[in-house]
Amino acid sequence: MIELNALTLRRGEKEILKGVDLHVKAGERWTLLGRNGCGKTTVLEMITGYLFPTTGTVDVLGNRYGQVDVREVRKKIGYISPSLMEKFTLRDPVWEIVAGGAYAFLRIYQEVPEEIKERSLRELERTGLLGTANQPFGTLSQGERKKVLLARTMMASPELLILDEPCAGLDLYEREKFLDTLSGFVSPDLSMLYVTHHIEEIVPFFTHVALMAEGRMAAQGPKEDVLTPELLQQAYDLPLQVDWSEGRPWIRVGGGR
Repeated sequence: MIELNALTLRRGEKEILKGVDLHVKAGERWTLLGRNGCGKTTVLEMITGYLFPTTGTVDVLGNRYGQVDVREVRKKIGYISPSLMEKFTLRDPVWEIVAGGAYAFLRIYQEVPEEIKERSLRELERTGLLGTANQPFGTLSQGERKKVLLARTMMASPELLILDEPCAGLDLYEREKFLDTLSGFVSPDLSMLYVTHHIEEIVPFFTHVALMAEGRMAAQGPKEDVLTPELLQQAYDLPLQVDWSEGRPWIRVGGGR
């Protein structure tokens, strides 16, 4: 699904990525962790084809970037990012925001076929927001808006779902509701890459973790193998402890209990 091999990126004298490798197989659900400035967003931009490496190769969904039309690959990728939220018109009805995902439109200026509208309502029902279908998008809470974007991405039946800090700015209640909704969209054939700063967002359906530090992959693999005090301390330069509860990690700063 995703094959990043020996990626480097230079901007003048600055080396942003330093030989990054990442291998995500079909059906795996990864989280990408690391401090600010470690290169997480840069990696996402390369996977979505908005940025190209100085050296190295990027293969996504069986396509080698530089040899294919990246715009066609993007149609198979569901992408939710903070910048995307800002692009929608707040007075548009919620169902239209969702329906636009079938065409990759930010706003609909044409008559929507009935089957597309019905499907958008079904996706909203999956998020628990069917009752908001005719409300203006701007009347929804931040958590509800992110659920709407999740429903929107599913209109294109993506093979790969990428979420860039989707819980940023949400309170505890809305964060947990979003993660619960996201779990309902998980299917065996849908691969996922989820970027976060908060380890407690790694709920049980996530299978793997990639840990970045200073432009490199510090560790990657099954989450239990990567989320260890030793590896986390190397990445965050802090003494950290990890407690596991029902398949979910919780972080503590400090060396002892």
